[in-house]
Amino acid sequence: MGTTSSLRIDDDLFAAAKLAGTVASRSAAQQVAHWALLGREIESSHHLSARDISDVLAGRQSYDALPVRGQAVVRAEWSERIESLTESLDFESEFAAEGRPYVEADEDGNVKHVNPESDHLRQ
Repeated sequence: MGTTSSLRIDDDLFAAAKLAGTVASRSAAQQVAHWALLGREIESSHHLSARDISDVLAGRQSYDALPVRGQAVVRAEWSERIESLTESLDFESEFAAEGRPYVEADEDGNVKHVNPESDHLRQ
């Protein structure tokens, strides 16, 4: 396991990391570390720019146009975004609040029909 070290950073950078980290479900320290890893990958590649990656993530450029290293950076970012969004989903609560029936799989993979309105009436 890696060790950690203290690092002084500018207040503006910390504030930006805190804001960006909130969106990505990271602490400010985790966001700064994420930015550092991306920066390291970009600087070590002579054919990759931050703008290229940003353009792909924003849908303004083709993923296939990036060099292999750039594609790896974009995939890592996509994975983190998907994980963050998935963790924020709570369809069970949302459907229950709407009284909307749904289907899910139980622990054994069997289909389970849930109807919040009728289940609520039984309780």
